[in-house]
Amino acid sequence: MDIFTLYVGQGALAAVRAGNEAIIVDAHMPECDDVTSEQIERSLDHYLSKRNVRGLILTGLDRDHACPAGVESILTRYQPGWVMYPKYFKDTDAAADVFASITRHERRRANTARPLVRHSVRVDRVESRNLTGLASNFTFELFSPHMDDMDNSNNSSIVLRLVGLDQNGFSYLITGDTETERWNNINRFFGRYLASDVMAASHHGARSGLNANTLLLVNPDTVLISAGVDNAYGHPYGVAVQAYQQVAKHVLCTIADNGMCLLTRRIGNDFHTHLVQHFAPVAEVR
Repeated sequence: MDIFTLYVGQGALAAVRAGNEAIIVDAHMPECDDVTSEQIERSLDHYLSKRNVRGLILTGLDRDHACPAGVESILTRYQPGWVMYPKYFKDTDAAADVFASITRHERRRANTARPLVRHSVRVDRVESRNLTGLASNFTFELFSPHMDDMDNSNNSSIVLRLVGLDQNGFSYLITGDTETERWNNINRFFGRYLASDVMAASHHGARSGLNANTLLLVNPDTVLISAGVDNAYGHPYGVAVQAYQQVAKHVLCTIADNGMCLLTRRIGNDFHTHLVQHFAPVAEVR
């Protein structure tokens, strides 16, 4: 198992491999000065080569997690068997376009050997938090969202523990944009289940996504932060990074060296994250 956290500017997109399978998490593919959607697609193509992409998890429907162009690209290029998203009760600036894309692919593949299946999830609406039938080489344990705390799009984020079942498998806590107050209830009800080897920092390393008790309960070896270089929000927030460093052995962010992807894997009893550059823009290839 390994995790590829792509540099996508101020947003989120990661992919996880275990055995011959892969899961994609979020779909931000921006058009900005320091990275292009074509570069992101080429890097993702390279990472996912010869892998069966089982599904796409959209932790939220805000544009920096569910960019309509990114969703369309992933559904077209990798033909995942399913797409998972929060059971929302509010619209976002991207939701209508994202659902239109999903519906288009769902209809196109309806009578094929590989139909596209939707999984709209809320922890108070699932039969079991241990979601089954999604992949052979992964397990999925759901912690959020819950109707009681879905007061904004951030707190409607999917929080899910993904575990790879191959020889080098480990646990990865997916957190979306979940805010401090929502974490209090997650801690209260599910705290003893949160422990994970690797954790995606909530809300791009913002102070509003940090919960000290959550961090202690997760007790991660590695924290991965997805944020854009010189972003307008000041992510990752210095105090949040310091808190992660107090608990985790390794804390890394995609803003390193003016924008780098992060490839995280287990090596023996430790974890190592390599900084990986995107391919050069096509116009610059010689």
